[in-house]
Amino acid sequence: MSDTPLLERYRRVRERSLSVCAPLSSDDAQIQSMPDASPAKWHLAHTTWFFETFVLREQSEWAYLFNSYYEAVGARVERARRGLMTRPALAEVHAYRARIDDRMQRALAEGACDAAIVEIGLHHEQQHQELLLTDIKHAFGTQPMQPAYRTDLVRSSAETVAPASWLDFEGGVVEVGARDGFAFDCERPRHRVLVEPFRLATRPICNAEVLAFIADGAYREPRLWLSDGFATVQREGWTAPLYWTQRDGTWLHYTLGGVREVEEAETACHLSYFEADAIARWAGARLPTEFEWEHVAASRAVAGNFVDADRLHPTAATGDGLRQLFGDVWEWTQSAFAPYPGFRAADGALGEYNGKFMCGQLVLRGGSCFTPRDHMRASYRNFFAPAARWQMTGVRLCSDGERS
Repeated sequence: MSDTPLLERYRRVRERSLSVCAPLSSDDAQIQSMPDASPAKWHLAHTTWFFETFVLREQSEWAYLFNSYYEAVGARVERARRGLMTRPALAEVHAYRARIDDRMQRALAEGACDAAIVEIGLHHEQQHQELLLTDIKHAFGTQPMQPAYRTDLVRSSAETVAPASWLDFEGGVVEVGARDGFAFDCERPRHRVLVEPFRLATRPICNAEVLAFIADGAYREPRLWLSDGFATVQREGWTAPLYWTQRDGTWLHYTLGGVREVEEAETACHLSYFEADAIARWAGARLPTEFEWEHVAASRAVAGNFVDADRLHPTAATGDGLRQLFGDVWEWTQSAFAPYPGFRAADGALGEYNGKFMCGQLVLRGGSCFTPRDHMRASYRNFFAPAARWQMTGVRLCSDGERS
């Protein structure tokens, strides 16, 4: 768990959600731009419902509206229809948050609640803070006017493209999975795996490499793609990463600060697993396994361009050695989101948190510029479907090393 007292941490996390939504109008908070996204108003209410339901052990009349996927708790509004709920109004949702916050803070001060469940609730809310930003970006970035979410975001100066090189790792029998401290159930139990020798790129791919992939006609080359991936490319009409468009020969992309020219040196984002896999094959490489990634990350400090830096956009890789392993973009791995040996879901409704999604999902590692720094650790396993690209997802290349 965090060294910060739980009551103080509760206040900070809850306030952060409100600050993420502060630039939004009530109309902005209502919109749901696609079935995979949710309205900001719903995120604010659902994270409150979590504490009300699992910590305070109560159910309000809004439980049907703000339950997400917990079958054991009861029926709920279909996910794709969350944006159709105009009531309760945004002001009522804020009042609901305030009521539950008051009761939660009194319970925490009195030691009258399960600290472990509170900690899950806080990390759950931090996940939703990241989803708030990705969902807001999709809502704004797919509108004709593509309005800026914020106009005060600092734009990192784009450096020249940093050369990419390889680092060699011997592999061997290594331990993976969470140690002591907070972790979700899917990160445990800690166990041993065999990792063959491998080579890992010193940085994620940047926009210059994506531009070269596009210029080479790779979005039209079926030999580079998984079958489902190429079918998705054709069905969805993909010709570039999400939010990219070409005007008068110049590539532009939407950011939370508005539409900007694509900077070649910046780390590339909004790439699906299908695109990540195709880019790796085009480059004569592959994606790392999640165990290769964790083997490298476990001995390194969790530091990087997280949401705390308030850039809300990937930066360019600079310096020498291994860069941007944490922050900037979630890095796709080739590993399926599957249970570790000995995995057991928790009892009750909270057992639905991760285990039931262990099918058809791929693991991502490292966090992004939308991720809170104190939410991240080397063992963290994010997961999305292979066609998803509205998240801050990128690519670090890997290849097989020499066996002795």
